[in-house]
Amino acid sequence: MDLITSNAGLPPSSKRRSAFSPTTIQALNEDIICTIFSFLDFVHIIRCTAVCKSWSKAIDKSKLLQTLYHKQRGIFGADFEISTSEGFWKRQLQDLAISQHRSCLHAGSVDIYQWKGHFDGIDKCKMKMGLVLTGGSSKVMRLWSVESYKCLAEYYLPHTGSLIDFNFDESKVVGLVGSHICVWRRNERKNIFSSQGGQFPRGACMCYVDPEAVVGCEDGRARVFDMYGRKWSRIIKMHDGPITCLSFSDDQLLIGGSSFGRISLSDLSSDQQVARLKTNDSADLSTLCYNSRSHILFSGSRAGRASSWDLRMMRRLWEVRVSPNLLCSIQHMRDDISVLAVGGLDGVLRLVDQQTGDILSGCIMDESSRKLYRSQSPHLTVTRKKGIRVSEDARIDLMPRTSRPSINCLAVGMQKVVTTHADGYIRVWRFSK
Repeated sequence: MDLITSNAGLPPSSKRRSAFSPTTIQALNEDIICTIFSFLDFVHIIRCTAVCKSWSKAIDKSKLLQTLYHKQRGIFGADFEISTSEGFWKRQLQDLAISQHRSCLHAGSVDIYQWKGHFDGIDKCKMKMGLVLTGGSSKVMRLWSVESYKCLAEYYLPHTGSLIDFNFDESKVVGLVGSHICVWRRNERKNIFSSQGGQFPRGACMCYVDPEAVVGCEDGRARVFDMYGRKWSRIIKMHDGPITCLSFSDDQLLIGGSSFGRISLSDLSSDQQVARLKTNDSADLSTLCYNSRSHILFSGSRAGRASSWDLRMMRRLWEVRVSPNLLCSIQHMRDDISVLAVGGLDGVLRLVDQQTGDILSGCIMDESSRKLYRSQSPHLTVTRKKGIRVSEDARIDLMPRTSRPSINCLAVGMQKVVTTHADGYIRVWRFSK
């Protein structure tokens, strides 16, 4: 087992091994824990604070964060006893980590690690805690470590329909399979619950926040499912046309995108519509992403346009043409208010400034740079390629399709972006100084 589990996200070059885990480390005193953590850099220390409460508490109480912060700032011999509010040093290091994340995505070197994750195409992916869940046209979802590229778990679909959407947390996986909401325990392969089917027209998307899962349907209504009560509880009218994408805000607002560039916001507690937004180009919306730190909503359309909305003021901030083709996915790293990752039909991974909509960079693969990478899994072949930065005015149509396979979905982590593709491949784009 890695010294720090996959939740903490050690880089693939790390060769440290230990019998330690979050459970066994709890039996050690805090001095020993901090001695172990002192071998890590500040980015990985920040990741460790998110693994479990005992790790976070030990790191917060030590002087490790202060020491790392002063090293990053080039300050030596400083007085660490200065009174500060709880969590001050963590916030300072988080800001430094996010600054480094932005710098690497904007101008750093790019290495791409890829492997065949499914025999069929991969339509969706979700990433949390150093783990990525993938699924598509096959009858199985797979949970992977983003650091070791190992498949950690498989979740088999019931024979009730195709996989449409899914998400996961620390204890469970929730998926929309045909017209059923299915729930799996994270440590079990077979689903523990499947809702009654045939309760609504075809669903196109799903999101959930405990205890409710919401399905966006082609009749413009959102169906709410109570996962604890195991029943459909209510219907929310959002659009006249199909709901194509869904998201949640922190204050219980359900956000639904539809055709003709329309966005509807409804209060999940009262089922009342709060606001309606509309893009300039009136193209069908294909993806939504909400930033809880900045309260900004991002949308992508089938016409290749991305838009930004301030939900506190209910006004549009910017709208730009990012790609000549369909945008399939827009995402950002949690707590980052600087960079968006955008992927779609043309296969270029674009990095966009969240504040202005300016395209910071575009990336494709260098097909001539293929190298075998020694995976920790003996049954998995992982290859490494170099990424190439392309200019904003470059002729995409002249670039070979093998260097830019269409991106069906993507997820963003610290200094990395995970993309999934129609050929069943998973690619981890790692950005470094």
